[in-house]
Order: sequence, then structure tokens, then C-alpha cells
Amino acid sequence: MSNCDVLWNLTYGLYALTTLDGDRPTGCIINTAIQVTSQQPLVAFSLSKGNFTHGAILKNKHFAISILSQNINRNVIAKLGFTSGKNSDKFAGNLFTWEYWSGLPIISENICGAFSAELVSCIDAETHSIFIGRVQDTKSVENNLIPMTYKYYHDVFKGKAPKNAPTYRGDI
Repeated sequence: MSNCDVLWNLTYGLYALTTLDGDRPTGCIINTAIQVTSQQPLVAFSLSKGNFTHGAILKNKHFAISILSQNINRNVIAKLGFTSGKNSDKFAGNLFTWEYWSGLPIISENICGAFSAELVSCIDAETHSIFIGRVQDTKSVENNLIPMTYKYYHDVFKGKAPKNAPTYRGDI
């Protein structure tokens, strides 16, 4: 077992990270969101520098994270995780349900909650950046859905990691 194989035993969630590119909603799927502090809550996540959403967050200084459930519409992951906002409007059409909340786009169906945050810091991590944001608003959802884990995504959805994901393994 290689060092990278061992890292696959780390647990992750699956989240829709969203922001605005000017007036246009954009976003991507991430698996590395964590709460850093509880007083004046800070959250952190990593994101590939090659991801279109990376630059949009640096410009906008605000983002939202929707906590995906195991019942999430697969189109959310397909559209936000495997297409680029550089080439397409990921929120166009009726492939999944979303809304503006707290001034930002969020997924509005089959989520376990959402929060918006203001960017506090961006740390260089070679191919990725670690973003830290202060939570501004939270959205509770009373639906008893189970949060999607990355393991569930791989085992049940049979999903793969896109090339920009920190867990990308190529063709193995």
C-alpha cells in the first residue's frame, strides 16, 4: 500500500462551493470543508488553483457551501464537479434546484444545510490554495437527510474524482 492509498482512509464530506463571477453564479464540488473555530466561526477548504471558482472567490471575497446529502440529485455533482465555469454556465437550465440565499447561489434541494462566509485568508499550498472564511449566515434544513461522505460517493454513486480534486488518482 502506498502513502496515497493510506490517505484514502481519511474521511471527507461532499459539498457544493458556490460564489459569483460578477453577476453570474458559479461553483464546484469540494470534499475538504472543515470548521476551524467556534467563536466567530471560521471555516477552511482547499481548492485547485486551476479551478475557475478559485479566481471567482478571490475576486468576490464571499462564498457559500451547501452540505450535500446522500439524496442529492446526481446532476449537481455532474455539473458542478465535472464542467468548468470558464466554458459554461453551470447553473443554466433545470438540471438541479438552486436559489440565491444570503446574496449567493446555493443548492436548495436535498442538502443538510448551508452557510455563507466572507474570505479572510488564502494560503498557498502549491497546486491548491487553502481558503479561510468567516461564517456570515447559516441555513438550517429540517429534513433528517444524511450528509454525503466521499466514501459513499465512491461506493454507492460509483463516482470518480475530477483531475483538479486533491484526491485525484488517475486511471487506476
